[in-house]
Amino acid sequence: MKILVVDDEEIQRELLRGFLEKQGYDVTAAADGHEALNIFSRLPFQLVLLDHRMPGMSGDQVLMKIKEINPLVRSIMITAFGSVDTAVTVMKLGADDFLEKPVDLSSLLEKIQRIEQTVMIDEEAANVSVTMDEEEFPIKVVGDSHAMKEVFSLVRRIAPTDWTVLIRGETGTGKELIARIVHLLSPRNEKPFIEVNCAAIPENLFESEVFGHEKGAFTGAVSSRKGRFELAQNGSLFLDEVGELPLNLQAKLLRALQEKKISRVGSEKDIPIDVRVLAATNRDLRKMVENGEFREDLFYRLNVLDIEIPPLRHRKEDVPALTEFFLERYNSRADRFDSDAMTTLIKYSFPGNVRELEHMIQRTLTLSRGTVIRAGDLPAEVRFHQAIEQEGSLAKRLEAVEREMMISALEKHDWIQTRAADTLGISERMLRYKLKKYRIKNQKK
Repeated sequence: MKILVVDDEEIQRELLRGFLEKQGYDVTAAADGHEALNIFSRLPFQLVLLDHRMPGMSGDQVLMKIKEINPLVRSIMITAFGSVDTAVTVMKLGADDFLEKPVDLSSLLEKIQRIEQTVMIDEEAANVSVTMDEEEFPIKVVGDSHAMKEVFSLVRRIAPTDWTVLIRGETGTGKELIARIVHLLSPRNEKPFIEVNCAAIPENLFESEVFGHEKGAFTGAVSSRKGRFELAQNGSLFLDEVGELPLNLQAKLLRALQEKKISRVGSEKDIPIDVRVLAATNRDLRKMVENGEFREDLFYRLNVLDIEIPPLRHRKEDVPALTEFFLERYNSRADRFDSDAMTTLIKYSFPGNVRELEHMIQRTLTLSRGTVIRAGDLPAEVRFHQAIEQEGSLAKRLEAVEREMMISALEKHDWIQTRAADTLGISERMLRYKLKKYRIKNQKK
């Protein structure tokens, strides 16, 4: 990492430069803001250490200028006034962190290493996106949250290897998508990517599906057939929901992975296989091993490399980008969500993750009447979830649900109160009373 140290005190400047060079960093020093900007405009730096108070141009002013030149540069402000107000000020200007004088070198090194790790993750994640754009991959990655950047960074490092990968995550998080990306970024990308849903294949047909069979091996086997391992030769085999495999089939899968050969059902001939296995599960395989439900040796054979995909509720900053992506994909007359609708959507916990968000948007687009999606267009479970999840007394929570139901009925009937009252099973007079009580007004007027 290339670091620019800016400090008007020579002793401090040289102390920082000497210490960081001993840690293996490429360090350049500047005595004031003007010199720093001159150097920064000519040379690339990933991190700038800035003294907060300098004669002529202050650290705040220098930080603003370097951010104009390169908005992505990281920075640490060094100040003699370590107050909360100072921290807030430098963070608003775009500093990543700040340190008080006298500088604790071990603390400084820890902060730099943390920033360096973040920079590497961002670069690797960006590399995944650029590679997929340049090579026109048939799939698109959406996710700018730090959690997903860490996933893409891991994918970038894992993909070129030939080791088995276990992809973990809740249902709907995108495990198959990540498996495809690993395959497309690997040296095997021009070879087949074959999927096996371990939960969908009946137990008595699993061997035939995965390993193939010979003609006459069983009733109905009128011809020889290749299994998924053979179809994936020289490519990748994706075992989805591998935690659903019965124990007797786990043993047969383990043998294929260990010996790198298979035999078709009804044949004694071994067939060598050159296949990279990518497995996925939404279950806790370690716990299954402890309970005797999953073979320990197979677990370690699959879990050579591990990718865990975070649920959508832990990376809600991705919801707007995912929403925009699905709006473009389904290309309906609605082209955006208004601020209330987006806020309501972000507050929802998404137990079904990205898949649930996609289906929710499909349904909302189908039923919406205008070009802008409003909060009232969202499914009831999303709007009511917000009310039910909020803290407070039972009375307050019931009032919130009641309010949501009235708004939903009014929006459904274009704010015609008589029809909304009929739907709710109350009189129009009671509805008017409730509208006044909850201060509900027609947002379309």
